[in-house]
Amino acid sequence: MAKSSIGTCELCMREEVETTRHHLTPKEEGGTFLPTAQLCKACHKQIHSLYTNEELAARLSTIESLRKDEKIGKFVKWIRKQPSTKLVKSRKSKERRQKGR
Repeated sequence: MAKSSIGTCELCMREEVETTRHHLTPKEEGGTFLPTAQLCKACHKQIHSLYTNEELAARLSTIESLRKDEKIGKFVKWIRKQPSTKLVKSRKSKERRQKGR
């Protein structure tokens, strides 16, 4: 389990939120020693609800590429308006549920 701390989410840019370390290339895809980002728990959970590790490694391994992606972009636009104390539930996307992951 990743250590958490209070800081700014590198994806949604909300300040004073509890953040966790996100491996931009998942460890299972060879990202153990590659760059990481500090993300709020809401963004971190949403990323892993929307995308497979293979997708993250192949095309979403930077903060910039995540911000430009339509699926997470909609969430980021919404979460930016939410207070840092808001608890958010995530649900696997339809595509992820169909893949059984």
